[in-house]
Amino acid sequence: MEQVLIIEDDEHIGGLLKFLLERHGFEPLLATDGRAGADAIARIDPPRLVLLDVMLPYHDGFELMQMIRRQPGWAEVPVIMLTAKNMERDIVRAFDAGANDYIVKPFQPTELLARLKRFLRVAA
Repeated sequence: MEQVLIIEDDEHIGGLLKFLLERHGFEPLLATDGRAGADAIARIDPPRLVLLDVMLPYHDGFELMQMIRRQPGWAEVPVIMLTAKNMERDIVRAFDAGANDYIVKPFQPTELLARLKRFLRVAA
């Protein structure tokens, strides 16, 4: 089963993402804040994909993005950043940090799944 790391502090969005991923045959791992996200990045084997919130307690998404890209074996893991920030400078900052895609909240679940599957197909 394809493992997807979700780093999201909003309980409802995290639950929705887990449900969607499980329903489509993925194995989601949920970290509910930046500290848990940093721990997962340091502890687990590289997942097939990361869904990463930008605004998190303890470590924000940009800090975690740096950790992901520095972690051995994680450099090529696709990262989709999820955020309520929709200004051009925020989007550019995410791509400059190493994100593969950027989805603005609120998002459509079908669009998220289409983007996720596109990255998993490319990585397969």
